[in-house]
Amino acid sequence: MTDRDSQVQGIFNRINASYDRINGLMTLGGHARWCREVARLAQVPPGGRLLDIATGTGVIALAARRREPRAEIVGVDFSENMLAEARTKPGADGITWEFADAHELRYADESFDAVTHGYLLRNVSDVPRVLSEQLRVLKPGGRVVVLETAPPRGLLKLAVSAGMSVVLPLLGQLVAKDRDAYGYLKSSTLGFIPPAEVARLMREAGFQDVGYESKYLGTNVILWGTKPPAARDSGTGTAAA
Repeated sequence: MTDRDSQVQGIFNRINASYDRINGLMTLGGHARWCREVARLAQVPPGGRLLDIATGTGVIALAARRREPRAEIVGVDFSENMLAEARTKPGADGITWEFADAHELRYADESFDAVTHGYLLRNVSDVPRVLSEQLRVLKPGGRVVVLETAPPRGLLKLAVSAGMSVVLPLLGQLVAKDRDAYGYLKSSTLGFIPPAEVARLMREAGFQDVGYESKYLGTNVILWGTKPPAARDSGTGTAAA
């Protein structure tokens, strides 16, 4: 874990109690709706396995549980305080909550039908490695669905950037009593790469059928991709060794 990773971990360990409330205020309720959309797009089959990375307070994982009660859902995060918050929510008993570093997942190759995450990539030190780990643990044909922030562009760039620079730290001070932590979240949002660049990195990691849809004046985005199906021996019709 790099010094930056340790810093980010400390920040999320401090803001767990206020995280859902501020997300809801900042997105006018959109955050919970987008998490439900991520869970839907993951297309977890009945009895399948979903890994929700950077699960935070578990919003995506719990939405997936409601959609597919028979699935095995694992929510992981590197903030123990966020995991503690997730475990208090209704329905949390039906999910396995575990500590994990997204740079080095402990799960076996091809062990999940779908991988989801929200606001993970802007907070990690090595995006290509994190995406490669997700590809590794996905089964062939499995889907990854990503909820991420995006830097504002176009005519609204100045207004949105100015608004976030003022509103997010102010909400952090008023709601969480932690202006510095939400100052970091503001800078990591405005400084993150555009969705087209994230999509390119996903394709470079090995995902196919990559696409995305912008949300909330382009400041949030949902991206998706698929792990290629297993190669097959054209002579026997069985998977290649």
